[in-house]
Amino acid sequence: MILRHSESVTRQAMTMPGAKNVAMQLLCGPGDGCPNFAMRKFTVAPGGETPKHQHDYEHEVYILAGDGVAFGNGAENAVHAGDSMYVPANELHQFRNTGAEPLVFICLVPAFVHQAGGPAAAAPPQAVDCSK
Repeated sequence: MILRHSESVTRQAMTMPGAKNVAMQLLCGPGDGCPNFAMRKFTVAPGGETPKHQHDYEHEVYILAGDGVAFGNGAENAVHAGDSMYVPANELHQFRNTGAEPLVFICLVPAFVHQAGGPAAAAPPQAVDCSK
């Protein structure tokens, strides 16, 4: 078993084009010997957002704190602490903080996403205005 507090895990600024004021912490993943899943904690500052993007793997999300909007399935949905969601592979999605406090969520993905040479998320083929 590996046990650590999330505050001991380094926060990395999300550098994907279109990301605004988003930090990620890899809480556990392949570097810890996790063979199947990687658990990440994202913190989106007020007014911040992830870019609209998609990738060929699913992920599951649990909102820990804050209020925001999750874009998926072609629509925007309000999200709040305690909400959970499943984002299927290849679905265009985005998370935006619409509240006054940080939007914090856990995101589970396949472990291979964080292995050397793993896949990168991509913007969809059409142009996307990530400012909205």
